[in-house]
Amino acid sequence: MLIRRVLNCGVALGSKQSAPRNLTVVHRGYHATRPTFSSALSTHFNTADNNESTPFDFTDENMKEAKKILAKYPANYQRSAVIPLLDLAQRQNGGWLPLSAMQKVAKILSMPPIQVYEVASFYTMFNRTPIGRHHVQVCTTTPCMLRGAYDIVAACQTHLGISVGETTSDGQFTLGEVECAGCCINAPMMSVGDDYYEDLTPADVPRLLDAFKRGERPTRGPQNGRQTCAGPQGKTTLLGTPTPPPLRADFDAPASQPAAPAK
Repeated sequence: MLIRRVLNCGVALGSKQSAPRNLTVVHRGYHATRPTFSSALSTHFNTADNNESTPFDFTDENMKEAKKILAKYPANYQRSAVIPLLDLAQRQNGGWLPLSAMQKVAKILSMPPIQVYEVASFYTMFNRTPIGRHHVQVCTTTPCMLRGAYDIVAACQTHLGISVGETTSDGQFTLGEVECAGCCINAPMMSVGDDYYEDLTPADVPRLLDAFKRGERPTRGPQNGRQTCAGPQGKTTLLGTPTPPPLRADFDAPASQPAAPAK
């Protein structure tokens, strides 16, 4: 699709007036926004396994965990716990959030359900449709892209036999693309659940995915022998124990004694 723009003409297109000689027609390509590959839709559609009648409640153990989470927030800021409570519900429900789970969180926090829906539909960490047992997410933001992220995506697609946004027929894997996962120095990388796998090559992908399929948990972190995020020369700074900063004397003063004035 092309957009035609007229510069310095002063005459509307289609006018009967003669066009001046300085008429310039510019043809510019028009590009639609790239589609997103989030596992969740921004609009809810009732399905057999996700509707207002779908049962959901926290287990006794997770309800205790929910109370621990709530205890971290002042009484008048309880709704600040909406993200950790949604995460707790998602983990209990096999990696995705049904509508009833969001309503449960809204009830606990005394929030209008629509506000919980807004949070769950904004953050791509929340999946509002079922996913596989292992959620494989490949970062394709610029640093990872420059280091071969799309080769990693292609290797995942070839080995799993699915495209981005799809789940394998056995329900083991769901494949997705994500924006920056904060691991740029170890690019390219992918995450499987909560674990990061970094410094990847396409040859690493089948080995890692097959290990998950066997029920194993491969070693996390760099896959090329690198120590965390050290450069090719290894560790070159902070070779010893750093000297701690000086502490104010009054921080260590016994409670029964008045604190010494700071100098």
